[in-house]
Amino acid sequence: MRYVALSLAMIGLAGCASLTNDAFVPMAISFSDGSSGTCQLTNKRMSISAEVPGSPMVRRSDDNLQFNCTTEDGRQAFASVPSTMGGKLVASAVFLDFGITDAITDKHREYPASYVIPVKAK
Repeated sequence: MRYVALSLAMIGLAGCASLTNDAFVPMAISFSDGSSGTCQLTNKRMSISAEVPGSPMVRRSDDNLQFNCTTEDGRQAFASVPSTMGGKLVASAVFLDFGITDAITDKHREYPASYVIPVKAK
């Protein structure tokens, strides 16, 4: 009975980040000079257009989040934000699936909660 309970606990805790993290997270974005505009946000799991300043929902991914932006007065801005690994992958690796589920879904990855996109002054 003890082995059955232990097995069920391990299965229940496998893929910790996949069970507890949402696939999409909000990211507050703004331009460094306070202007407004739009950005195309892209990673391997999504591509969206977002108003700046704003807080679009961004899909977690293991690659960089690319920004291709245009201000209201026509200036171009580009940026790339790397994702980092969340701590829940370590907990998942200890249990049954060795972090495989989290690695497939990328739900263990994190982007910063806010990012300021650098824009050259006029």
